Amino acid sequence: MFAPVGPCATVADHPGYRGGRGLSVPYVAKLLSVLRQAGLVDSERGRTGGYRLAGTLSDVSLGQVLLVLGERLFDEPAYCQKHAGSESHDGNCVHHGGCTLRALWGTLEQWMRNALDRITLADLLQSEGGITELLRSRLAETVLEPASPLITLTLER
Repeated sequence: MFAPVGPCATVADHPGYRGGRGLSVPYVAKLLSVLRQAGLVDSERGRTGGYRLAGTLSDVSLGQVLLVLGERLFDEPAYCQKHAGSESHDGNCVHHGGCTLRALWGTLEQWMRNALDRITLADLLQSEGGITELLRSRLAETVLEPASPLITLTLER
């Protein structure tokens, strides 16, 4: 991302492209288009146009950006169907009643999302040592939070 300073930056001015990270102009343009559709960046057409962050760097979390650009690590409704196992004949997981992986991935997803939502784009401008310490503290805060309450499900007969 880049700070909204002066006129809009062009795709070629984007640090991800200009910084020699091996990203092509069309790929950076696609990423920026997705971010624009999510309302995280604004675009301006014309010779002096380009893309600009819609808010301030401290308004946008890393979690927001990653969720817009990718998919969740664990998406419970689809997870069991995607990973049903080779012995499944009906598309349902063979461990549907007692899956330890579902609990593991669900917990890790929640933990990572909470941590990533607490890191802003402004935080990423720190030095490597600074961001490492910040990340450690945010992860520790997430781990020390009380667990979300469980929902009790009952079967109607």
